[in-house]
Amino acid sequence: MSGGESPLVVLVTAPSDDVAKEIGRRLVDERLAACVNVVPGVTSIFWWEGTQQEVSESLLLIKTRPARYADLERRVLDLHPYSVPEVLAVPVQAGAAAYLRWVRDSVPVEGG
Repeated sequence: MSGGESPLVVLVTAPSDDVAKEIGRRLVDERLAACVNVVPGVTSIFWWEGTQQEVSESLLLIKTRPARYADLERRVLDLHPYSVPEVLAVPVQAGAAAYLRWVRDSVPVEGG
């Protein structure tokens, strides 16, 4: 991306496909994300409140600009039903130039 800016892929799990799609639609509508992929049927295994859990969830793969990450994180936390949702940003090391430009053009640095 221009100026050495690389996009982020933000990972968020949700309790259902419907919840994941609603969060994804809102993030794209609000121009916080260029694209959100919803991957249904992931199994998450983790410790929560002293017991091991195994649950079926949907995974959101969210593409955004680093400059908008804080706004995106706040919005996910507002929309998400979990008290402690997974929100992890992973920097992109490389990608197709046209796609990287598209992410940049789709997510304005200022709210919009």
